[in-house]
Amino acid sequence: MSHSGNWVFLRGLMRESRHWGDFPAVFRRHVDAADVHVPDLPGNGRLHMQDSPMRVSGMVECYRRALAAQSAPPPYHLLALSLGAMTAVEWAHRYPQEVRSCVLINTSMRPFSPFYRRLHWRVYPEVLRLAMAHADAQARERLVLELTSRGAAAVDATLAAWTAYQNEYPVSRSNALRQLLAAARYHAPAQRPPMPMLVLTSAADRLVDPACSRRLADAWKTALFVHPDAGHDLPLDDGPWVARRIATWLDAGQDSGRLATQQTI
Repeated sequence: MSHSGNWVFLRGLMRESRHWGDFPAVFRRHVDAADVHVPDLPGNGRLHMQDSPMRVSGMVECYRRALAAQSAPPPYHLLALSLGAMTAVEWAHRYPQEVRSCVLINTSMRPFSPFYRRLHWRVYPEVLRLAMAHADAQARERLVLELTSRGAAAVDATLAAWTAYQNEYPVSRSNALRQLLAAARYHAPAQRPPMPMLVLTSAADRLVDPACSRRLADAWKTALFVHPDAGHDLPLDDGPWVARRIATWLDAGQDSGRLATQQTI
């Protein structure tokens, strides 16, 4: 499979382009000819004053317009985390001619998994508190980090950076709820989109049951790699592992058939 072309990274709930940290640079070191774009969703980051779409299909259109404005033409490789992965699937379904491949990280979607697996029932109170919170930015971002990471390097520096992002571009309560609603009611297409797909998941994800990724990979007969101890934010916890798995998959040129579960190397 070709590595070339525009790679588009899509983030998850209430996150912005800066939350990718150094992962785009790590990715470029492992994947040749990687031209990476990290657009923000309306409601997040530089677009925090705009309303977030209330449907995943609306998120697709926002990203398409943003990339067109940047003169970044399709086809795209989509690398997407959580809610971003739902957006990638919808994009691939609606505009298959625009998508060369999809890498879906720690996602969940109907009809493959029930609601209590798509968001671990144990974290419902914490997630609702995030969406409704009036707490200071540092307390809010500390909770996000606890929910999404199981081993981020330089935890204090990461928390300080995330707090600064939230203070500069705060995500409003209404936009947090709009994004939650879009994720909750998204239903994946009955048929797998036709392009190559890779699923990556974390065995220690507190936020989303990793069984959701396995069910998706089983249903769509995609390649699957499982990280043994990372959290939900897999690119944060072990970005080099993610980049290596993608490079291996691309070099193999295979888009179907279950690959063996891989351990961190």
